[in-house]
Amino acid sequence: MSRESEADHPGDSVLPGTLPELLRAELVAFRRDLHMHPELGNQEFRTTAAIKARLEQAGLAPRVLPAGTGLICDIGDPDGVRPILALRGDIDALPIPDTKTDCAYRSTVPDRAHACGHDVHTTVVLGAGLVLAELHRQGKLPRPVRLIFQAAEEVLPGGATDAIASGALDGVGRIIAVHCDPRVDAGRIGLRHGPITSACDRLEVTLAGAGGHTARPHLTTDLVTAVARVATDVPFLVARRVDARSGLSVTWGRIESGHACNVIPQHAELAGTVRCLDLETWRHAPDVVHASIDEIANLYRAKSEINYVRGVPPVVNDMAVTELLHDAMAARRGVHSVEDTQQSLGGEDFSWYLEHVPGAMARLGVRPPGERTVRDLHQGDFDVDEHAITVGVELFTAAALLDAER
Repeated sequence: MSRESEADHPGDSVLPGTLPELLRAELVAFRRDLHMHPELGNQEFRTTAAIKARLEQAGLAPRVLPAGTGLICDIGDPDGVRPILALRGDIDALPIPDTKTDCAYRSTVPDRAHACGHDVHTTVVLGAGLVLAELHRQGKLPRPVRLIFQAAEEVLPGGATDAIASGALDGVGRIIAVHCDPRVDAGRIGLRHGPITSACDRLEVTLAGAGGHTARPHLTTDLVTAVARVATDVPFLVARRVDARSGLSVTWGRIESGHACNVIPQHAELAGTVRCLDLETWRHAPDVVHASIDEIANLYRAKSEINYVRGVPPVVNDMAVTELLHDAMAARRGVHSVEDTQQSLGGEDFSWYLEHVPGAMARLGVRPPGERTVRDLHQGDFDVDEHAITVGVELFTAAALLDAER
């Protein structure tokens, strides 16, 4: 989806780094190519090669990360004195089918889709890098910028940890990112000081016990009842054992047990997610969840095995970097183009970068103005107003120029 917008005008700022029309068209085509060829986490070889080729064409020297997917690229000359501003984009897709119709650039890969906007994030960072590289050649880039194209955001605990281990943050002073938001109009961004996403972990529970005939449940563990009580009671117990303001919640996505109506099974499984609004509560969440599951399982003499997979902490936006993004957007499109946003219960591995350096994430509006239908994230019909690419690129280039003044 693409359009020309009446809002596609810079603000009163005289900042350089706006997006030329030819490059704008190229970036839309680049995004559509990625959209047609989605790749799952740690399998993004074609995507990595496409990014690398375009950066090298611009005279830059990208470095592919050791795993063979994802890359980083410096613009300007890191000198160890001036802190680097990092721009991060994630490059992986989701294992779901693309259900769009009458769309020339729908996914060509079965059961694979860019349904979370990572093709847009990637294109925005690439476009910003190309514009900033030209500013550097003109002597107008005041400090170095690093592009981080990160693999496997959708794979817990996220590819950010691998990128960090590979030196992505070496010399970095601040880091910024955007995430598509289908509830914000294209041409606008949403910002928030403090936590903007939530922690997200994965939870898998196995219950076991003596099975038997449904005529004699008193001689069995009655696992179906046990798993049902774990499913209904554990979320309640967890919520009552922490400060309610922390938003700690357990939500199940799968329950499985039994094969016949008159046989009490010996095995049951549950799987779901644990989400939390508060960083400190998240650090203690495994203990709270484990204790709650064991307490219910013991009531029914069921043996429990718990696989608690740590995911990601909340993204906590630094106040100063959030203000940098606000001022950058205001310089390009005026203060009316920035709106407040709420903390979501979604998880994002951008949070791992913020454990090391201050940074902030903005919600990038991708909804066509005036459209009432929301094409939501992680749905097969997800799509964007491609004007958002221009907005994201110019947000990042303005932030890179203004950062030198902070």
